[in-house]
Amino acid sequence: MSPTNRQVRLAARPSGLPKPSDWDHVEEPVPTPAAGEFVVAISHLSLDPAMRGWMNPGASYIEPVEVGDVMRAGAVGRVTASEHSGFAVGDHVYGALGVQEHALSDGKGVVMIDPSLAPLPTYLGTLGLTGMTAYFGLLDVGKLKESDTVVVSGAAGAVGSVAGQIAKIKGARAIGIAGGAEKCRWLVDDLGFDGAIDYKTEDVARALREHAPSGVDLYFDNVGGEILDAVLTRLARGARVVICGAVSQYNATESVRGPSNYLSLLVYRASMTGMVVFDYAARFGQAAGEIAGWMREGRLISREDIVEGGVQAFPDALLKLFSGENVGKLVLRVDSD
Repeated sequence: MSPTNRQVRLAARPSGLPKPSDWDHVEEPVPTPAAGEFVVAISHLSLDPAMRGWMNPGASYIEPVEVGDVMRAGAVGRVTASEHSGFAVGDHVYGALGVQEHALSDGKGVVMIDPSLAPLPTYLGTLGLTGMTAYFGLLDVGKLKESDTVVVSGAAGAVGSVAGQIAKIKGARAIGIAGGAEKCRWLVDDLGFDGAIDYKTEDVARALREHAPSGVDLYFDNVGGEILDAVLTRLARGARVVICGAVSQYNATESVRGPSNYLSLLVYRASMTGMVVFDYAARFGQAAGEIAGWMREGRLISREDIVEGGVQAFPDALLKLFSGENVGKLVLRVDSD
């Protein structure tokens, strides 16, 4: 009997939170590479809020996952068979390899990684697209200055926790917004944020008056909705708002809620700019090198929240993102070694 490759495929386009019937669990033979191809045994999968948007039809910054296709996901793993001159058996790689145990690739979009420099899951988070998003969102889109008061929503999540730390490394003040006392303590006590606001128990706008009495110079938004509206009322003149994500809106069954306080941009001569990390792909190496240096120096902490259970656990693990259960980067372990 040939070895099997377990996969999770999109069975239907979700309405609201994805439910079990939106997924198909499929078993196929492990693929065999043809000329110019290689096979990767996947060890860990990246779980990201953006996945919810990829399930929807229509125009976006990336093509939607089609019904019947293996669900798109960033992954790391080891090459187990190769007919490709650039990838040898034993190489460790990262790429958008999908929610499956074994992926066939022609090398497009796949990069080599070194597990001796950092654990494999770190390449899905701080040394992967998560870290790149925080880095370029703050420094290029947000034009971070040393004198800034920076507010980050979703601050205990994958991107937010790195963004706040980079703000501190660059000499700014960092205030995090997160859900729950434990997350807020982690931001301040472990990551070095100057303050944290628990949106579950505090009035965000009122708390910002205390934490940012002169206003918010740079707001890094991961959640949208009511929190975005609250921060817009507390901007400093010339503030920059970076729209990285809107996790509070991704499972909305009605129209996405836009910012009702957008006229604050006029009052405070502020700007609001959307970002997509793929626009900075040519500079990922430079950013990863700087981030890795901060990690070696102990100035930046990388935290991965790893869920066990293999690809079968993917549907339930994904929902943790939208209930706010994860702290740091949410990763699904695929292998059982």
